[in-house]
Amino acid sequence: MTWWLSLIVFFGGLTILLMAGLPAGFSFIAINLVGAWVYLGGEIGLMQAVRNGLSSVTNFSLTPIPFFLLMGELLFHTGVAFKAINAFDQVIRKVPARLSVIAVVAGTVFSAISGSTVATTALLGSLLLPEMLRRKYHPRMATGPIMAIGAVDMLIPPAALTVLLGSLAHISIAGLLIAGVLPGLLLSLTFIVYLIVRARMNPSLAPPSDDEHFVDGWARWRPLVVDVVPLLLIFVLVVTAMTAGWATPTEAAALGAFASFVVCIGYRALTWKALVKSLTGTAALSGTILFIIVGASTFAQILAFSGATDGLVTLIRDSDLSSWSVLLLMLLVLLILGCFVDQVSMMLMTLPFYMPLMQFFGWDPLWFGVLYLICMQLGLLTPPFGMLVFTMRSVAPKSVTTLDLFAAVTPYVIFGLLMLVAVLLVPGIATWLPNFMLR
Repeated sequence: MTWWLSLIVFFGGLTILLMAGLPAGFSFIAINLVGAWVYLGGEIGLMQAVRNGLSSVTNFSLTPIPFFLLMGELLFHTGVAFKAINAFDQVIRKVPARLSVIAVVAGTVFSAISGSTVATTALLGSLLLPEMLRRKYHPRMATGPIMAIGAVDMLIPPAALTVLLGSLAHISIAGLLIAGVLPGLLLSLTFIVYLIVRARMNPSLAPPSDDEHFVDGWARWRPLVVDVVPLLLIFVLVVTAMTAGWATPTEAAALGAFASFVVCIGYRALTWKALVKSLTGTAALSGTILFIIVGASTFAQILAFSGATDGLVTLIRDSDLSSWSVLLLMLLVLLILGCFVDQVSMMLMTLPFYMPLMQFFGWDPLWFGVLYLICMQLGLLTPPFGMLVFTMRSVAPKSVTTLDLFAAVTPYVIFGLLMLVAVLLVPGIATWLPNFMLR
């Protein structure tokens, strides 16, 4: 079988299984079993697939993932994270689309303490959306920023998928975590400016409320100091530990989880019930990610044995396409894949081909990693299977249609594409901060 026919069979079969609704992990396992039998040598190949699966989940570089997830789970289930919303509610005043702006600011802070994009969207959606709709905010003005800032969670550390990308692509995990900070913050700032301008142009989209009561003096700023600063200190601790060389990403993640545990105790919010929910939630999310990795652990090896990887990479290398043309084509493939498959599957399907090309063309790994992350972030929002759109669907009332939700995220998808272009043309947006902090 020629390499291109093998490629069609593998990805065609995988696409059919995914479109049929089979979970990604099972889809990869099914393809792996057939591929291992055909290309790795029957029963010996199946045994090799089992060994690959075991080694993939015992990879030490993946251990920050459950720690980063545990940070968010602890702060959410104990209610400590909720306090931040009240703090921003007291500080942010007389701003058009005030509650939408609060959602973006709070979501940015939550991004710095949670490794789960879904958790951030679900939390903000359940807490802020009912109040915004009660105050007659347009559904698109209310839901759009919540979903968009949930996606930005992927860029701002700690982010579980960033750790996974760094591990699978053999890119510095610490460097990649830091590289996403500036693009993430720029996107958050862009969202805030857009919301304010849009509300000024059409106040009916986010009408001000007459029943808002504020306090002044120390009472206004106390919640910010007491309820937000400790959360930001956890983020600072994790980032500083990595950039100063005090700890590896795994050790920094464990430090962050321990700091979250201490903060929850300090607020007297850590109950046995909350602890059990946090641990089970972390186990469930980690298990989902690791199960997909087990399912796909042999995929790259089978592609290599079939000749598909070398064949495709050689074809692109020997073509007359410039490095920019190849890069744009690679990013386009990611954007299209993001509409149909989850982010972990995207990585496992494309990295076997992308990393040899990245090395061949000599692209900066951190720059390429951030471009990859932005494409994955957009995949969380784009139809027909945007994960965060359906997360919002689960918490939004029936009066807000799914069409409204996809329309609501459209401006933010455009901003994400503009950020992708900005990082593409100005690599320093991604590389300056890690180069400065890790030199």
